[in-house]
Order: sequence, then structure tokens, then C-alpha cells
Amino acid sequence: MWRPRTEGGKPETASRVQGRIENVLSWATVHGLRRGDNPARWSGYLDMVLPAKNDIHTVEHFAALPYAEVPQFMSDLRARNSVPARALEFTVLTAARTGAAIGAKWDEIDFREKIWTVPRTRAGTKMTKKKQDHRVPLSDRTIAILKSLPREGDYIFPGGKEKKPLREAAMDQLLKGMGYGSERATVHGFRSSFRDWVAEATAFPHHVAEMALAHTIGDKVEAAYRRGDLFKKRQQLMAAWARYCASAPVRETANNVTSIRAGT
Repeated sequence: MWRPRTEGGKPETASRVQGRIENVLSWATVHGLRRGDNPARWSGYLDMVLPAKNDIHTVEHFAALPYAEVPQFMSDLRARNSVPARALEFTVLTAARTGAAIGAKWDEIDFREKIWTVPRTRAGTKMTKKKQDHRVPLSDRTIAILKSLPREGDYIFPGGKEKKPLREAAMDQLLKGMGYGSERATVHGFRSSFRDWVAEATAFPHHVAEMALAHTIGDKVEAAYRRGDLFKKRQQLMAAWARYCASAPVRETANNVTSIRAGT
């Protein structure tokens, strides 16, 4: 019997390989290319003899900078003049996933309405399941960043190779060069910084923040009543986040940050 390696290996990789093999064998069975049980089937088969991925794998979260330190970080970042610096600032201000940000194209930007429309294929797994594009309201600072960049090619943040976007590693290297190692801060971790700021320092509702992060609303009943994308409220939220990021660095602890009320 086929048995994926679990001890001393990589559970996430093993799980993905198992799933793909299961799908291939199922497809072959349906098309008459093989017979019998699927030896890679997890439910009711491999799960009887192998531990679940979560039982042998501890989830490691991306390191996130405490939100009280974000204004100082953003001040240092604005002083740097490079494509990775502007890409990282854009990513933080929009609370976007890394892949969505570095893959951004000029034709996705509506300067008049101040909207960035991220195609569902790049918005993230959870948004892809919703089968819809993700509209991101752009703050004045974010618009200023875009207008400061040369329009050369399709990608807003071009990479070193022709017709290719900036590499994810470029922003990681920038963080490291600024003195923020991966144990202290990561690009993806700024989404957590944003989420913590919303929860602890503002009065914006939970579901508005979740939509800003391109997350689905977990409660099915609540989701059924919230069929829109709360764009107006998210405009206020992202404008408030941009103001916070541009504020004077706070020397006190995060618990002493003055709350920002929704709509201000």
C-alpha cells in the first residue's frame, strides 16, 4: 500500500501530494483507465492508518510587527526610494496578500474612483471560492504612490526580468536590510498587524475588517444577510489605516494607543 512519509518529513507537502494522487486516480477510474479502490483516498482509507496532518504538524504563523511599531516602520520605509519599498508600502496600506500586490497591473486601477480590482484568480484562496473579484479602496497615500511610479509595461511593480513582476523575495530582502529579520516581521505578517490594529484600536466591526482582508464571513447566517462588499465602510477603514500608518511613531505600549472611531 502506498504510504506517504510523515515522520521527519513535511506534512503539508505530503498532504498536497496525497490529494493530487487521489484526484488523478479518481479521474482514471471514472474514465475507465483503472479499477478497484483508490489507494490514495484519505477519507475512509488512509485516515484509518495515518495520523491527520494537524496531529503531527504545528502551524507556524508569520511573524507580525506589533501595530504600535508600524508608524515608525512606515516612516523608515517612506525614506527609501526603490521599487520594492513602494511595493511593500502599497502592500501594507492595502492589507493585501503578497501575491496580489506584486502581481498588480495598471489596468486594475481606477484612479477616478480610487479602486483596485483584484481578479478572483489572484485575490486569494478564500476569495477564489467566493468566485468574485475583490475591490480594494485606495487611500490618498496609496494613490500618490501609484502616481509616482513610471508606467512601463503591464505590472505596477516590475521585476528584474522583462514582462515579469517583482519577486516576493525582493520585499523580504528589503525587510532584512531595514533590520527586520523574519523572526520579527514578514510581509504577510502586516496583515496581522492591520487586523490587530482594527480590533484593538478602532471601533470598526469585525466583518468589515474580514472583508478588507478578502476573508469570507465565517458565520453563514451573517454572511447571508451581508451580500454586498461593504465598500463604503471599507473606504473609511482603509483611510483610517493610512492615517495611522502616517502618524507620529508611538512610544507607549499598544495598550495606550488612542482608539480611532469608525467613520473618522
